[in-house]
Amino acid sequence: MTKTTERTETIERTERPWGWYETVSEVAGNKIKRIGVNPGQQLSLQKHHQRSEHWVVVQGTARITLDDREFDLQPGQACDIAIGQVHRLANLTQDTVEIVEVQFGSYLGEDDIVRLQDNYGRA
Repeated sequence: MTKTTERTETIERTERPWGWYETVSEVAGNKIKRIGVNPGQQLSLQKHHQRSEHWVVVQGTARITLDDREFDLQPGQACDIAIGQVHRLANLTQDTVEIVEVQFGSYLGEDDIVRLQDNYGRA
């Protein structure tokens, strides 16, 4: 018989002008975040030099921009973002959108964001 031990972790929520994110796990080579985008908000149009990302929608309808394409994803649907690919996550609905983001790369710092367009005046 296997005994299960409950594990409780405190996950810190980081507020942003568009919503919030929580870092769920971070180890060498990958980071997992849960991201919430408030109604009518969007992340900056951006790219990364050192990481790729995999997004899975868990709640709501997410508007995805990948290079020059835009499309919607529903809960359970996913997309992959290659290193250097221009991308954006937006919420055009009246309900919060939540995704799980898995980052892969040798460097996963927040300063690897190259913002090409931002509604909140960030460089």
